[in-house]
Amino acid sequence: MTEHDAVVVGAGPNGLAAAIALAQAGRSVLVLEANDSPGGGARSAELTLPGFVHDLCSGVHPLAVASPFFRSLNLEQHGLEWVQPPAAMAHPFDDGAAALLERSTAAAGAHLGADAGAYRRLMDPFVARWQNLYEDALAPPRLPRHPFLMARFGLLGLRSTTRLTRRWFREERTRALFAGIAAHATLPLDEAPSAAFGLILGVAGHAVGWPIPRGGAGRITDALVGCLQSLGGEVRTGSPMNSLDDLPPARAVLLDVTAPELLRLAGDRLPPGYRSQLQRVRPGLGTFKVDWALDGPIPWRAAECARASTVHLGSTLDEIASSHAASWAGRDPEQPFVILSQPTLFDPSRAPAGKHVAWAYCHPPHGSTTDMTHRIEAQIERFAPGFRDRILARNSAFPVDLERSNRNLAGGDIDAGVSDLRQLFFRPVLRLPPYATPLPGVFICSAATPPGPAVHGMCGYHAAQAALHSLGVGSPHYG
Repeated sequence: MTEHDAVVVGAGPNGLAAAIALAQAGRSVLVLEANDSPGGGARSAELTLPGFVHDLCSGVHPLAVASPFFRSLNLEQHGLEWVQPPAAMAHPFDDGAAALLERSTAAAGAHLGADAGAYRRLMDPFVARWQNLYEDALAPPRLPRHPFLMARFGLLGLRSTTRLTRRWFREERTRALFAGIAAHATLPLDEAPSAAFGLILGVAGHAVGWPIPRGGAGRITDALVGCLQSLGGEVRTGSPMNSLDDLPPARAVLLDVTAPELLRLAGDRLPPGYRSQLQRVRPGLGTFKVDWALDGPIPWRAAECARASTVHLGSTLDEIASSHAASWAGRDPEQPFVILSQPTLFDPSRAPAGKHVAWAYCHPPHGSTTDMTHRIEAQIERFAPGFRDRILARNSAFPVDLERSNRNLAGGDIDAGVSDLRQLFFRPVLRLPPYATPLPGVFICSAATPPGPAVHGMCGYHAAQAALHSLGVGSPHYG
């Protein structure tokens, strides 16, 4: 068989990013994907009715736009088009009002009453230097290139969300707005460093927006595959792997897989100590997702919600924190915090004329088997009476369904392991560099490594640098 310089297992955003970085350095690269289509968490399909395009996992992509590596690739040349809603996110309340994550901090502050000034003082220093922030925040463990900025970020972000919001804000609505952003990570909101995720995603809302790709998340994958192919790389779908022994010859192997999958593929080839650390990786919560085909837009009581693709449903900090706390205690939350997207308000190409798609998810316990459809729809009805009357069809995905569609989503964990203090910096195990395994020439390039989950490709990029170093090749530099 022909030997490649590198074989990448998994054609998710990180696997494709790793392959692109290797190909940029002149290496021959083959990407093997188990599914019939590439993309991992960035895929789209008709899940409900013909002509209704749904995102299978990720749908809104602030860090894809903020990613230093993706920004260097000019993916627009390969057909990717970003759609920017007028506001990044909306957060409705029970009285019919809503707060919005507007593109400017001043406009966001207009929704926050007495907290307007405090909100700007928190966000503005990071928004003003957002490129420097993401250069360091999306880097592997190392000394920061912008130490004073990152020191400020650490003082604020390495706290719990409950502590940060209660110290900075007086208004319950401001606390809820920030908590909803931080709750995108499945970390308990009373646990550090949950505040860091509120800052990272909140700053992105002001700096680059929370955009959606026209045509669905699969267009991100199409652009990455097109970029890789333009550099001579190859992607083979329908190529499941049961062991590292199944791989074709290569000088380096990069695995876009999580800790459970690495254990499955490498088995007894891993040293006992390393294998034991992988077995102790703390998983994130499960995910229960519902997709809908609708005969009209969602009838929000707060009209401002129609200005955003993303809507957070949980009226107070305590309600949002209680939802996560129940799930971490092993109980399915009766009133779950819900993250919803309504992309066809801004991208009508995803549905027949006059029709719409929407999706929403919540985080039950890891591996939960409870049907959360009614509870999710009840939360939407709470803020949008008449929503159920708009439903033409629905598709509900349990955690096990997500795992079947993508083995990296074991138990419905979309974060490749929770980003607590230990696993934020040392993912998946305590080892430097985190991308190299004890097996010669074998590297991990998934969200199980720093900087962690989200569609940004930086895990793959950094793993590629480690692989290139092992091959004795100078690495490309983004930007």
